Amino acid sequence: QVPLASKAEPADWAEAEFGGGALGDERLERRLQSIGRDFFAHPTMSIPQACGSKAKTKAVYRFFDHARVTLHSVLQGHYHATARRARQEKVILAVQDTTELNYSLHPKTELLGPICDKEGLIGMLVHDTMAYTVEGTALGLIDVQCWTRDPDVKRTEQERYELPIEQKESYKWLASWKAAVRLQEQCPESTVISMGDREADVYELLVEAQKEPKAKLLVRADQQRRLQTEHEAAEEAEGDLANVWDWMASRPVDGILPLELPRTPKRPARSARLEVRYAEVQLQAPKCKPQLGSVWVWVVTAVEVGGPPGEEPVEWKLITTLEVKTLAQALEVIEYYTQRFQIEVFHRTLKSGCKIEERQLGNAERLEGCLAIDMVVAWRIVHLTKLGREVPEVPCTVFFEEAQWKALVAFVTRDARVPDQPPTLREATRMMAMRLGGFLGRKGDGEPGTETIWKGLQRLDDITEMWVVLAEGRSWQSPIARELDRR
Repeated sequence: QVPLASKAEPADWAEAEFGGGALGDERLERRLQSIGRDFFAHPTMSIPQACGSKAKTKAVYRFFDHARVTLHSVLQGHYHATARRARQEKVILAVQDTTELNYSLHPKTELLGPICDKEGLIGMLVHDTMAYTVEGTALGLIDVQCWTRDPDVKRTEQERYELPIEQKESYKWLASWKAAVRLQEQCPESTVISMGDREADVYELLVEAQKEPKAKLLVRADQQRRLQTEHEAAEEAEGDLANVWDWMASRPVDGILPLELPRTPKRPARSARLEVRYAEVQLQAPKCKPQLGSVWVWVVTAVEVGGPPGEEPVEWKLITTLEVKTLAQALEVIEYYTQRFQIEVFHRTLKSGCKIEERQLGNAERLEGCLAIDMVVAWRIVHLTKLGREVPEVPCTVFFEEAQWKALVAFVTRDARVPDQPPTLREATRMMAMRLGGFLGRKGDGEPGTETIWKGLQRLDDITEMWVVLAEGRSWQSPIARELDRR
């Protein structure tokens, strides 16, 4: 069980996210928190650059070599902190997805494996689950799975299909579902919704969600599921209408959803009209797995009509265990799913902002320990970015230390006489993004994104150190770092 209350108030964010005693050694705990601070202050830098000294760099490499330092042990404190944040939310979106970490440029790294069918691409695979609010604010990770493929094991598609789910990579979806159920148990006043893209359309996952209905499930459909023959609608259907999606398309439209589609590299921005349908159905088990039995689920479809010629229409087919008896509930399900892309922003931050694929640590086991820290740092960056938009008027001290915001204001205003009251979080993040991260802040630019935030954070640390030296005649460390040095 994850404790939802700590014995003492943590001194700073690093202690809040990495504390908890999972490493079983106070010195390792302190080192972990120190590394977290350094990585957050210099997210795009290499380990030696982030550490700032030869001695500190050696200590970091010794840390990743320690037998107690694993992906799981490093993340335990963060999992606890995520649960404490999540229990404040009425609805929690537990979004899961897989990303590949490519280390092909470091072929001497041991214990890696192929990440795709293309020859020579090696690395690790990571399947993580991030908890979000319905507005898309990242609350933290609740599960991370990491593995490498054995290059000597080669199976045909039929052999892979016949394996039990527990021996397939697709079991990752069920493992993440179990993490969502654990979170639901820790947040009894909330509704936890486990969410996945089309790859998550795994029948065993639907069965598991029916067995354990505490949490809810929402996935985008990929398979051509068939209606159970006992289902009254299927009895009336003929031919292809026994396919759930053909049957849904034959039903009357339940409502129209106007949608503004943003610009992408493949299409310009445009307005779209989507026909929405919903129904409760009984799905038939796959022919090769009749022992799994049928499952009752709700399905929601949203299909674009009247789109421009030559453009691929928007089409969402969603399967959920959430009750969908009204159009309002159907639209709510669609709105939930629109937040799924947030985890892709997180993965981009992990790779481009934290440079996880450029880490050189000799083998995959050391990389996993480093990955755990970088994932928490990446979460904190996307959390800060989103928080500045969702609650812009809170004081910036929720994220910035006193020396940091004063140094930032002095740098921007070119005046060492900083105000007594700190700026708001939105004001501070925009100052940092515009003056330190390259954000232009033009009328149509919206709010700063994760890239300008991580660039700004890196420069802010150096500016803070110099400001403290000039303004107060001392070197700068965070309060907890000074306390650790004292010990």
